[in-house]
Amino acid sequence: MKREPSYNETWWERELHRNEKLMDSYLAALADNPDLAKIRERIDEIDERIQSLINERARFAQQVGFSKGKLASPVDYYRPEREAEVLRKIQARNEGPIRDEEMLRLFREIMSACLAQQEPLRVGFLGPEGTFTQTAVFKHFGHSVRALPFHTIDEIFHEVESGVADFGVVPIENSTEGSVNNTLDMFLTSPLKIAGEIELKIEQHLLGSETGLDKIERICAHEQSLAQCRSWLREYLPHAELIGMSSNAAGARRARDESGTAAIGPAVAADVYDLEILVSNIEDRADNATRFLVVGRELLAPSGNDKTTILVSTSDTGAGAGVLHQLLQPLANHGVSMTRIESRPSRRRNWDYDFFIDLDGHAEEAPAREALAELQERSSLFRVLGAYPKAVG
Repeated sequence: MKREPSYNETWWERELHRNEKLMDSYLAALADNPDLAKIRERIDEIDERIQSLINERARFAQQVGFSKGKLASPVDYYRPEREAEVLRKIQARNEGPIRDEEMLRLFREIMSACLAQQEPLRVGFLGPEGTFTQTAVFKHFGHSVRALPFHTIDEIFHEVESGVADFGVVPIENSTEGSVNNTLDMFLTSPLKIAGEIELKIEQHLLGSETGLDKIERICAHEQSLAQCRSWLREYLPHAELIGMSSNAAGARRARDESGTAAIGPAVAADVYDLEILVSNIEDRADNATRFLVVGRELLAPSGNDKTTILVSTSDTGAGAGVLHQLLQPLANHGVSMTRIESRPSRRRNWDYDFFIDLDGHAEEAPAREALAELQERSSLFRVLGAYPKAVG
């Protein structure tokens, strides 16, 4: 497939495309008469060029940092909207055989390493180590950040507000369990802004150090994980005692320290607590996913494919039937899609509610800009909680 040139591409990106074409022609020539030694030699040459290009990219990333001044910190030149734009381009031009998901993961790690050359980003998450929230941090930011575990969602918000962490990652909703009300409630009073979203497929693994399932006497995990794997556990480990824990990480620690004990959790828990993945993907539902929000201290510029989250309340709860419909009418008038709405008690008076609404588009761009201006006039409370790139990959 012929690829149209782009003036937005960097030199190293063009070099990667040129090498892809060379690799295609080389493999085609070897198809009829493969020579393993020559193939390995060619792979070594490609590895050398990839390494050179990554370092070239790192030097350009350093120049971006230098342009911000000597006192700039990583958060000053990390632009989530720019990163999302780059990742979407990578996904669009990927022709395989590497899957989009893996290609995005590789480039996220490259960008993470480039950004961390001087000082890594500090990202708070709901601890302890080995949780799905930590997995979400690494998926979004790469492994070159400093992942800081905190005990509660409230603490994550407070540490980002104070500058101890540059960003925080908090759960907002699960496809089977629904919304995380504690996160919603924090936005009622916090000045933080949403700087991104992460969609994470919940993959539950059986973790331990035993060599066979027949040696497992007990399974320690959070009640939610036990429930999500109930059918698998009933079929393959009917003899094992199921023990609920405060977190999957607590179960992993116990599996590490006790013989005959296994745990359930994400792959990152196996790495943190030095356990083996005995069986992968034991969850009963393969479509279970959790959406996380990235919270920071600034509103973002448009990335080209964004969503906006707002917090609103009606002007008068006693205005009669249809008051919410009237409040949201500007969205329909301007053709703005509302993708999600949640209500929470306002804390101002009994039976008064605030609404969290997700919209397609960026708050600073038409048609969302015009719709929000009209909606604000009809609201007793109106705040833009964030305008941020939609999840990529």
